[in-house]
Amino acid sequence: MAKWGEGDPRWIVEERADATNVNNWHWTERDATNWSSDKLKSLILGISVENDEGSCEVTEVSKVEGEASINNRKGKLIFFYEWNLKATWTGTSKAGIKYKGSIEVPNLSDENDMEDLDISVSLNKDEPETPLTTLMRTKGAEKIREALGSYVGFLKTEFTQGMILPTANGVAKLQSTSQSKAKQDKSHISSSSSTSVPVNTGVKIPTCKFSMREKFLTSPADLYRVFLNQEMVQAFTHAPATVDGERGGKFRLLDGNVFGEFTELIPDEKIVMKWRYNNWPCEHYSTIALTFFDRSSETELKVECRGVPDNEEERTKEGWKRYYFEAIKQTFGYGARLY
Repeated sequence: MAKWGEGDPRWIVEERADATNVNNWHWTERDATNWSSDKLKSLILGISVENDEGSCEVTEVSKVEGEASINNRKGKLIFFYEWNLKATWTGTSKAGIKYKGSIEVPNLSDENDMEDLDISVSLNKDEPETPLTTLMRTKGAEKIREALGSYVGFLKTEFTQGMILPTANGVAKLQSTSQSKAKQDKSHISSSSSTSVPVNTGVKIPTCKFSMREKFLTSPADLYRVFLNQEMVQAFTHAPATVDGERGGKFRLLDGNVFGEFTELIPDEKIVMKWRYNNWPCEHYSTIALTFFDRSSETELKVECRGVPDNEEERTKEGWKRYYFEAIKQTFGYGARLY
């Protein structure tokens, strides 16, 4: 019999006060099927593209069939997912003529890389030929591919919270794998952004506060709406986004690299939110307040940030300037002098 303290460390229950899955040794599994079904529908529905011929939009997701799960063994996360998707797209020509077609994705699976995904786009048999079919097969299919890629990213970050438990020293080593070499989308914010699930170690981190001001050639009401309308957020970020523009509503954008919750909304005047990058320490949010000032022919936006980790100050400032201020101006024509 081993002496006290000399046993196999895999079985030393005092490593965690609750003696739960010590050192993440035991196999645990989490069913992600229902969550995935809802997430896939929300990511695909509403995708739209347009060109000189007209516009196309995914108006219905008729079939989401399959399963998904995540397994944890010895601190390694293993992802399994396999989906067959069907959706309907509606096209509208510049002359106002409506067309309908279908989309099918038969092989969204951890066994396939995202670039190998089959996305079949067709026009309904009773519809006359239209150039909008080509638009949907090219730009439309590419947007669908991006949305499905972000689903994989969400599965590996959002749904895995709590699967890797901290050990005695408060650190959990997270490794992830899948049955294939599926590649995650690169961060739109920073190439150094990690998709690992941050661990809440209970350690206080040094934070800072700062403020920025920017002017936009639009009204406070229009600029206010840009931050709360899901379609407009997707437009200026050029990526799928989830935005519930109500008090207590949550948002997730830039392929899951930014997410949070709206905590206070004063129409056309102020937005306060909990806001974070996905690789910040677990459950640590900054508080960001947006105040809209009417300056006659333009709107001045004041952004006050509190609780930003000290080592993230410059990255956060640059992120807001590039992915909010500049992107909004370029997308909606609200351009004004930067200062």
